[in-house]
Amino acid sequence: MNIGEAAKRSGLPAKTIRYYEDIGLVIADRADNGYRDYSDNHVHRLNFIHRSRDLGFSVEECRLLLSLYDDDARESAEVKALALAKITEIDEKLARLASLKATLQHLADHCHGDHRPDCPILEELSGNTGSCCH
Repeated sequence: MNIGEAAKRSGLPAKTIRYYEDIGLVIADRADNGYRDYSDNHVHRLNFIHRSRDLGFSVEECRLLLSLYDDDARESAEVKALALAKITEIDEKLARLASLKATLQHLADHCHGDHRPDCPILEELSGNTGSCCH
């Protein structure tokens, strides 16, 4: 199948598929005319990568996951360790986002939001949180 059909079946843009081919995640066959030729197996791998990326895995982590998927002698403990590391990373991001949200909520709660020019949000962003004139 051509790249357009592979894109349709995998839910990935053709540009992304070309990128994945350029970095060696997926290697398409070449038809006699030189065009990329994708099989059902290629689409399966593209779907695997797509789902992995949706779960937050980096391109390099996808490369590792694919190598584990292709390795019949793999140990599931390796895959679980990758998943648990990703969960830890997500938890850290969630904590940072919660902190950002709390800070913004505090600033918004202390802004009058009226016609006056003084605004604690802008003061915080500018670093002028003291009583110094600007």
